Amino acid sequence: MSWILAIDLGNGGPKVAAVDVDGQILATAFQPVSVYVGRDGTATQDAIEWEAALRSAIARVTEDVSREELYAIGITGQWASTVPVGPDDAPAGPVMLWSDTRSRHNVRKLIGGPISVGGYAPHKVLPWLRITGGAPNPSGADPTGHSLLLQNELSDVGERCRVLLEPVDYVAFLLTGRAAATPASMTASWLTDNHIGSEPAYVDDLVRRSGRKRHLLPELIPTGSIQGDLLPGPAERLGLKAGVPVACGIPDVHAAVIGSGAVNAYDTHLAVSTTAWLSARVPFKRTDILHSIATLPGLDPAMNLVGNNIETGGAALSWLREQIIAPSDGLLGGGSGIGADGAAPILEQPTYDALTALAATAPAGCEGLIFTPWLAGERSPIEDKNLRAAFVNMSFRTDRAMMVRAVMEGVALNIGWLFAYYEKYLKRSVPSLRVLGGGAQSDLWCSIIASTLDRRIEQVADPLNAQLRGVAMWALVCMGELTLEQAAARVPVARTFDPVPGDREVYQQHFIEYKKLYPALKGFYRRMNG
Repeated sequence: MSWILAIDLGNGGPKVAAVDVDGQILATAFQPVSVYVGRDGTATQDAIEWEAALRSAIARVTEDVSREELYAIGITGQWASTVPVGPDDAPAGPVMLWSDTRSRHNVRKLIGGPISVGGYAPHKVLPWLRITGGAPNPSGADPTGHSLLLQNELSDVGERCRVLLEPVDYVAFLLTGRAAATPASMTASWLTDNHIGSEPAYVDDLVRRSGRKRHLLPELIPTGSIQGDLLPGPAERLGLKAGVPVACGIPDVHAAVIGSGAVNAYDTHLAVSTTAWLSARVPFKRTDILHSIATLPGLDPAMNLVGNNIETGGAALSWLREQIIAPSDGLLGGGSGIGADGAAPILEQPTYDALTALAATAPAGCEGLIFTPWLAGERSPIEDKNLRAAFVNMSFRTDRAMMVRAVMEGVALNIGWLFAYYEKYLKRSVPSLRVLGGGAQSDLWCSIIASTLDRRIEQVADPLNAQLRGVAMWALVCMGELTLEQAAARVPVARTFDPVPGDREVYQQHFIEYKKLYPALKGFYRRMNG
């Protein structure tokens, strides 16, 4: 049976799958990797560890399929991160992640000024918005910030670089030896003309404005290209058959479009992964700079994608499990050590099924308890890295069941906060949403989101692996064997969730109060964390 190797290099590590040409997932494996988070804004990973983890995950997947039947390779994953590659084709230093804010002062000089809106001086940002629809992030947490960091504070690393690659492009480089990128993978660099139908090319004026070194930018090829064939060396190291086509890498938001099956114009998907976002294919270029919503280069020249990002989605529940839950009511606790020390082994943590079962015993609204999931600050609908999470309105009656449910409800309320601006951005109502990602595995969470948004939620089959299915089908699209519409037709819906009347009323009241928390607390967070 012919199969496609799908690779998803997420924040937690590579997840890989063997997917047959009809979209059926045959086997999956995940290998975690470490992350370093420093108090100075550092957020890094090790690309050498990525490769070792990828090799381990692929070895487990290929136990269940014939290596000789490998047909193609598709790649997706995190984006807005930077891998510095040296002249020996090895990493010249640590990977700077999308959450690394060490370069915020460099970017403020680039795009800020005495009069700023959301960190942007209007006269500096308008050329970016006119051409790309977006601009470098004021927090420095993107490839422009990373590049400036390598030219200044980390110049010892920067001087050893020959090219700077996005994670998906780095994986494709490992497999094919070709250091290339696409307008889609370079989205967060904001260096390409993103008008509908534009040719893939860097805009010289924007490269100059960004302060980036042109010779460190990778070759730019059209989105939808085959980047090359799997080389014999990488094939031998990974235990794969050489010579199979490797599709160009795409960010996880692009893979989610295909993996959700929502490929028609304005059809919306919601991803509840480590982060969360709302997106759709749209036939326009538009920017809402106040709420960090913009169009991104799409899967083809005909349509762009809506881009936005809630910094903490499913990771809020992971944080609760890893850092707060303690052994008292039969759930063994502990943490993975992400952001804190003294964590318990992963196998001693309660399962997410156990946590959500516990949450289901708490009443909707948790007797007025509200959780704000701003553990990493926020990007959409408000760009503010000073924000932090909070439980508001706790009492002696607050128990762990309420805390778990409040975290799930808090993420849903935060999605609702963005969703209101998202519909205004589209200039139309969205009657239903396809949902995918790890958080979408929970029927309870899907129901909470449906009642919070007051919209029908369609849960795709196997939502945890939807992006793997999507990027596998993407490989076939790149090979010219499927259209996007044909790929979407291979995505089944498992269940639908409609708003529950009683819960909807509770969450509507909570949402009114939730929207008041940011203006009430932002000054405090700025004073404490600015």
